[in-house]
Amino acid sequence: MATINVNVDKKIKEQAKETLDFLGTNFTNVINMLLRQIILTESIPFEIKVPKLNAETIKAIEDAEKGIGLSKGYTNLDEMWKDLEKED
Repeated sequence: MATINVNVDKKIKEQAKETLDFLGTNFTNVINMLLRQIILTESIPFEIKVPKLNAETIKAIEDAEKGIGLSKGYTNLDEMWKDLEKED
């Protein structure tokens, strides 16, 4: 047997351990399954992708990059309150 040391975020490790405990397994078993699947498939055995943004989010990002629909910025609290009172 060989040992693999991996650095992971503490919260992620704790959450994963809870799930693995519930499933009746442990990190060693899961890592061994993962490594065997890598060998069998000669790939990472799950899809890795960036979540797709919906059309509304894409438009909001594009508008923000163009400066469309942005609210006014403030460095003075009194000025901000005056503008807010005007809106009422």
